[in-house]
Amino acid sequence: MSRIGRKPIDIPDKVKVEIRDAVIFVEGPKGKLTRSIPPQISVEIKEGKIFVKRASDLKQDRSLHGLMRSLIFNMIRGVTEGYTKELEIVGVGFRAQMQAKTLNMQLGFTHPVNFPVPEGIQITTPKPTQIIISGIDKELVGQVASRIRDIYPPEPYKGKGIRYVGEYVRKKIGKAATK
Repeated sequence: MSRIGRKPIDIPDKVKVEIRDAVIFVEGPKGKLTRSIPPQISVEIKEGKIFVKRASDLKQDRSLHGLMRSLIFNMIRGVTEGYTKELEIVGVGFRAQMQAKTLNMQLGFTHPVNFPVPEGIQITTPKPTQIIISGIDKELVGQVASRIRDIYPPEPYKGKGIRYVGEYVRKKIGKAATK
């Protein structure tokens, strides 16, 4: 059996969990999340804990078992604590600022880059070279951070671009240094 899938999930006092028509609803102090449950997986609530079980030992069912347990755990953690990702911008004249529901970035292109903020995500820019993305859905927070990073990923020669905080960019030596 899956080591992750068989662990029960504790439901905190502040969180309300409900299962209806193969859909799990999680509501907490920070908001509400829903997710559909595949037909091979059964989810039960007993004595303040959530148990995830699978129908058979097929490879796909085993894969979904641990995945669904992790997704439900992330939903519960999201509505209680929330998730954040931090990005930093490296480059001369590179900066970002929030304008209403749009992240406006100057990244050395001939035009400013405007990134519309999706529903359920909050973006703040405490410094012009720092972007903080937060929300209750772990998957959406990571996807938005990845899409912002993909606008100008860090390049290996000077290190300019948008990177995650703490990300190591391996630098290459230039053509002039190889002589």
